[in-house]
Amino acid sequence: MNLHATPKSEDTARRIRELGPWFQNMRLDGIDTAPDHFLGDYPRFKWEGFRHVVPEDLTGKTVLDIGCNAGFYALEMARRGASRVVGIDSDPHYLAQAEFAAEREGLDIELRQMSVYDVGSLGERFDLVIFMGVLYHLRHPLLALDLLHEHVVGDMMLFQCMQRGSEAVAKLPENHDFDDWSPFRREDAPTLWFVEERYSDDPTNWFIPNRAAVEAMLRSSGFEIAAHPEREVYMCTRGERYFAADPPPKIAGA
Repeated sequence: MNLHATPKSEDTARRIRELGPWFQNMRLDGIDTAPDHFLGDYPRFKWEGFRHVVPEDLTGKTVLDIGCNAGFYALEMARRGASRVVGIDSDPHYLAQAEFAAEREGLDIELRQMSVYDVGSLGERFDLVIFMGVLYHLRHPLLALDLLHEHVVGDMMLFQCMQRGSEAVAKLPENHDFDDWSPFRREDAPTLWFVEERYSDDPTNWFIPNRAAVEAMLRSSGFEIAAHPEREVYMCTRGERYFAADPPPKIAGA
């Protein structure tokens, strides 16, 4: 029997059980939502390593959290004074958790069930877009980055993606001969591994990049890397779309 339990904390514990399982460990009324998480106190311990690259004062700023899960990052942005925080996720289970967490924390966030491929329907750009832990769950990762650049990122994007393979980044020439196989043998060249079945018991893990691929994809979609505070985390700014070549020349007489 917990002699320190209150009716509110007992209700919180019950609702946490009802809304389980939780992927994000959050402390609500002193109760952890995922105390046995295989990564530990996740994502808080990760947040402590890169929180300094996010402005402490977000007063007047708008934030979009894509793949918000239970709302850990969305709520952190609300705590920093963001004027508006929108969290989207394709899974209603996570949105129900986020709604409950926001209510218990007394913070205001907007929640919508939506795919990353539908962000254009939001019809607005946000000062800060959070896109963490999503890219490797997508069958069309580069399309998603292109859509974010085109429709919703107004200034900054906080980005994270699981990486495997080499952490070195090759300085490759702009072009290669058709018969030159050497780039494909380099561990530091941009590489995406395709997961046909599942990875870590998760069938939604589709593409796993190395560091060189992550940074190349960000550049290709028009994002400039402003900070790299942790191995998989980047703070990006919105730049110009990058294309490797001009349109092919017209053939005379064609």
